[in-house]
Amino acid sequence: MSALLGLSPDEDTIYRVLVDRPDCEPVSLTGQLPESRVIRALNGLVERGLASSERLDGVTRYRAASPLLVLGPLLESRRNTLNVAEALMSDLSERHRSAQTAQASGAPIEILSGAVAIRRRMLTLQRHARFEVRALVQAGSDSGVLTYEENHHAVEQELADRGVVMRSVIERKLLEEPRAATILSSGIAQGQHISVTERLPIKLVIVDARVALLPLDPERDEAEPVALVVHRTGLLTALCSLFDEHFGRGWPLRVSEDGINLVGRLDSAGVHDRQIVALLHIGLTDVAIARQLGVGYRTVQRRLQAMMAEAGATTRFQLGCYAVRSGWLDDRPVNSRSTKHN
Repeated sequence: MSALLGLSPDEDTIYRVLVDRPDCEPVSLTGQLPESRVIRALNGLVERGLASSERLDGVTRYRAASPLLVLGPLLESRRNTLNVAEALMSDLSERHRSAQTAQASGAPIEILSGAVAIRRRMLTLQRHARFEVRALVQAGSDSGVLTYEENHHAVEQELADRGVVMRSVIERKLLEEPRAATILSSGIAQGQHISVTERLPIKLVIVDARVALLPLDPERDEAEPVALVVHRTGLLTALCSLFDEHFGRGWPLRVSEDGINLVGRLDSAGVHDRQIVALLHIGLTDVAIARQLGVGYRTVQRRLQAMMAEAGATTRFQLGCYAVRSGWLDDRPVNSRSTKHN
């Protein structure tokens, strides 16, 4: 603790003893140090708030302050300081890289190795976004680099506050993950545009149409991740087109009072029923639908049976056809709303 709290060696020693032996008299601590040094250390601990003293019957006794109360705020402060230092280091590293690239002939592609390096670069790229961040997000894509949930907490609120447009395409299976509804609802509430598709070929982040980050070999991503940073080249143009194609083909999500659902023409009556059909339409199971809407599994099944009876449908496919004809769903894919920046 000498280094952590700035204590003298004597104060460190006496505090550790007080933790194990509350209400000590100075004389009982002289086995550790000479009495003069014990008293000096005790007085120092009291001044720092690490110990308290109480005088009863002419004898002064000392008690150590709770380590949780003493060390907790200090550790949190040090942790925040380290986070600021890490962000500063990432910022300076990105500026150094940009300067080196601009000065040299400039390689159009960089290779990053290791989860820590990839995570830092991804966060730094997003924090330097000026106009737009686009992402292809595969379900279950947790390589220890940066999960969808972590990215949401780490940087997306900051981007929303700065007015940066965020567009994502997610795989349908992501909707079945336990915390997906909460995270996606929060993202949409922040102004994100989220499109759902059945399957994506790769994970991808594109910032301002000037740089992209993607895995070098998705098959190795779980073991030793290696990523490519692609600067303005024909390859980057192709990656932007890949994103726009999947975003345009997907189904947009929206948030209502009852949770997330596909964009559709919904009436005030029967909203839950329409949401069930909308989520069924993108391939969610009955269990996943129940989880997203916060209702029971059997409730979903009963409502589907009731809707099929109302529509005169004997199969769910027929119910889906009836829903489209009746205007329950908007069967037009979302249009690409990309903004070009020079």
